[in-house]
Amino acid sequence: MKFTRITVDPLQMGGVPCIRGLRIPVATIVDTVAEGISVEEIIEFYPDLEPKDIREALRYAAEAVRERELPMVVHG
Repeated sequence: MKFTRITVDPLQMGGVPCIRGLRIPVATIVDTVAEGISVEEIIEFYPDLEPKDIREALRYAAEAVRERELPMVVHG
């Protein structure tokens, strides 16, 4: 899968994945969506973003989870 709106620059934001070279980390966008913030509200707070940026951030996060094993707490 190719991500055209996600950039990683070791000299910007510590090399974390960001949206289109902006100083807006993918994790920040995913967190706001997880908190129930609407796309419209996110764009109001980050006016440089576009709806496509938010969708791609979510796809990127989904792919990142698919590609690595995350620690899980097993209850039982």
